[in-house]
Amino acid sequence: MARINAEHVNTFLMAATKVITETCNLTPRVGKPYIRNSTFTSDSIVIMIGVTGEMQGQVMLAFKKEVALAIASKMMFMEVTQLDEISTSAICELGNMIMGNASTAFSVKNIGIDITPPSMCEGNFTVSGAIANMCIPIYINDEDYVELDLCVKQD
Repeated sequence: MARINAEHVNTFLMAATKVITETCNLTPRVGKPYIRNSTFTSDSIVIMIGVTGEMQGQVMLAFKKEVALAIASKMMFMEVTQLDEISTSAICELGNMIMGNASTAFSVKNIGIDITPPSMCEGNFTVSGAIANMCIPIYINDEDYVELDLCVKQD
């Protein structure tokens, strides 16, 4: 198995920025990628989506809680002050839309991937696995960002 290449990273990034732009009416800016440990803090909200097929692993969208609330507010066209069932569904759907767009973009390149339904995790936890976590911050304003965490490898 080979590590993920830059073209594939860009495919995930293009899907993420497109969906954030269209669903949240924001102008995201991509930050500098880095390898991070997969330990999340108490104020973390993480959407995890598995990837199978010609790539395997996991893609995670990680937010500080206040960023998740702001994005849910944009998606729902109303102020969201807590992550209830509906706002959690909105945040999970953001992950679903990003990965659906990425899957479509990969299929055009003759790379078949399938995705699992999104799962949301909250609080202190660590995700462990054999694949390094490439983290790419996607800034939604000067300070706030969504982390796109790619823990995938290609056949």
